Amino acid sequence: MEYYYYVLSVHIIFVVSWMAGLFYSVRLFIYHVEAETRPELERNILQKEYERMEAKLWHIIATPAMVLTVAAGVTMICLRPNLLTLPWFHVKLGFVVLLLIYHFICQRIMNQLKLGKCKISSFKLRLWNEVATILLVAIVFTVVLKNAVNWIYGLVGLAVFSCVIMMGVKWYKSYRKKHDC
Repeated sequence: MEYYYYVLSVHIIFVVSWMAGLFYSVRLFIYHVEAETRPELERNILQKEYERMEAKLWHIIATPAMVLTVAAGVTMICLRPNLLTLPWFHVKLGFVVLLLIYHFICQRIMNQLKLGKCKISSFKLRLWNEVATILLVAIVFTVVLKNAVNWIYGLVGLAVFSCVIMMGVKWYKSYRKKHDC
């Protein structure tokens, strides 16, 4: 039991690293897709560089951080198996499973970009990038508040937060069109 808080600290550190990797990876995907509109020479240079950056970020930061996050999480469960009896923990695990699915979908997008087969627009990738934010917020609120908040209010709050983020992305799209950014 004395090691639990050390493992928790490691878990938090790698969650932060994993989320940073996910956020920046999708941002690179957006730039990669937007480079498609550039003149051929510039497009080729940019896309090769984005592929290199995406691969390094994915294989050196995002995926190792995900593995270490999960390993620390499993270790915490082994040290405190009673966590599995708590309803809030089941909710957290559900969001974590969604985040793992998100991770592997991002990996598929990266591979499609490398092969020149990605058909996702930069706008849709901007929306996709916010899914990680929504999952992060859901996980943090679930862990911190545990049973302090009625689940219905929590879900309504998450839905409202998601709508606000999506409206922000749409606003940014219209802003970019008006200002030709």
